Amino acid sequence: MISAYTGNQIRAAEESFLHASRAPRAGAVLMQRAAYGLANAVVRELRSRGSRLYGASVTVLAGKGNNGGDGLFAAAMLAGRGMRTTAVLTGGEAHPGALTAFEAAGGRVLRLSSENIAAAALAAAGSGVVIDAVLGTGARGGLRGPAAALFEQLAGSRPGLVVACDLPSGVDADTGEVSGPVLRAELTVTFGAAKAGLLADPGADFAGRVQLVRIGIDDVLPEPALRRFEAGDLSALLPYPERRSQKYSRGVLGVVAGSTRYPGAAVLACRGALAAGAGMVRYLGPPEVSDLVRRSCPEVVCGAGSVADARVQAWLLGPGLDEQAHAQLERVSDAAAAGLPVVADAGALPALPRTLAPHVVLTPHAGELAALLARYGDGAGRSAVESATLAAVRRASGLTGATVLLKGATTLVAAPSGTVFSQSEATPWLATAGSGDVLAGVLGGLLAQLSEHAGAFARRGIPAADRWAAIAALAASVHGRAGSLASGGGPVTASNVAEAVREVMSRM
Repeated sequence: MISAYTGNQIRAAEESFLHASRAPRAGAVLMQRAAYGLANAVVRELRSRGSRLYGASVTVLAGKGNNGGDGLFAAAMLAGRGMRTTAVLTGGEAHPGALTAFEAAGGRVLRLSSENIAAAALAAAGSGVVIDAVLGTGARGGLRGPAAALFEQLAGSRPGLVVACDLPSGVDADTGEVSGPVLRAELTVTFGAAKAGLLADPGADFAGRVQLVRIGIDDVLPEPALRRFEAGDLSALLPYPERRSQKYSRGVLGVVAGSTRYPGAAVLACRGALAAGAGMVRYLGPPEVSDLVRRSCPEVVCGAGSVADARVQAWLLGPGLDEQAHAQLERVSDAAAAGLPVVADAGALPALPRTLAPHVVLTPHAGELAALLARYGDGAGRSAVESATLAAVRRASGLTGATVLLKGATTLVAAPSGTVFSQSEATPWLATAGSGDVLAGVLGGLLAQLSEHAGAFARRGIPAADRWAAIAALAASVHGRAGSLASGGGPVTASNVAEAVREVMSRM
């Protein structure tokens, strides 16, 4: 599991480490560890591309603080490997010790001013490697003055490999919000622990691949601000039937989905639930949609009865509903009041009560989340959600009392307790009609199977009250991996994704 932290948490951990070490140069040791990790990451990246090291050109954009110091020390180490290094000091000054080491290694120094922005941009754009080491975890408000102008010019050019030092300058370490011009990195080398802002959009858009360099503060880190499941977590947490399991003990999911206008949504949701391992799926809906579900998924038990007559362990509500599906919306209200775990997607959201519980998982995209927030008096709109996804999903969970899964390039899941998960295994090709219906089905199937398995989550440090968010994160990871597997680098349909879910579950 990847644990991510706010900038304040990281700085507090570093201070605790320095206080406990009582060594006069402990701070310098942390900086040297960070610089060494950054330099090695650059070397490995160049070698993986088949690029030669000796004679390669490196430009480090260095701010005045410790982030700039990390970059300058790393550039000095790269100069020692025979690389040609240039430092653009964006604040005119730099960390004294790091600048001395850089110059002693033969590095060229250019102090940025309003008069030489074009020359600095030309030097950086022509380099094989650009290291962004201007703003660190404590920065707020983004780049200003000549530094902002330099980054604006570079963003419009095509520099070589761009490596961010700790995080891209202009990305908020806590929230992932972006201020001012930001240079998009292909690789972010982050120190001590991952920063929460690197695992949430829009910050993740600029971070590229994130590589962690441990510097020795692991033992003093607090509870993380954000978590991300990896393959090993899925292997430990996804359901696996016991020898004497039967269809009822493996989880029965009730599905209220589809309408005359959108009948296919019910099929895709049921296929997602079956592929995720639900022991049985019961579908309630209009006869014409039931007929389509039967033809596509003969395993599903279809009917047009009431929620009260269906014996299930969890409900999936909403895919493909429209405002005219009055009988379906009545079933949504009845199922939401039953006290069972619920996935509420798309068309079900307006039919839910105002106050919900953590075992109700809402699955909006950004536009639907904006509409949901507006119901609670927060009318900031879709653009505000997309520019601050982490804050928006936390706010929605706090207002509703529900677990909220915000779909996107990075899927965020927030629990009312404040716990947040982030998953990002999907391909951009997964942005296709019906993909969300499959995700809802996968999540419903996992809720039906895992709702009583609080112990498995507790063994991985996840409290029972947060297991609903954890299950939603598992579903997002499975769905994203299935999309990437089905795509193979090209277009994919929701039906392809549903087929690939089973293989992902088997691999895990």
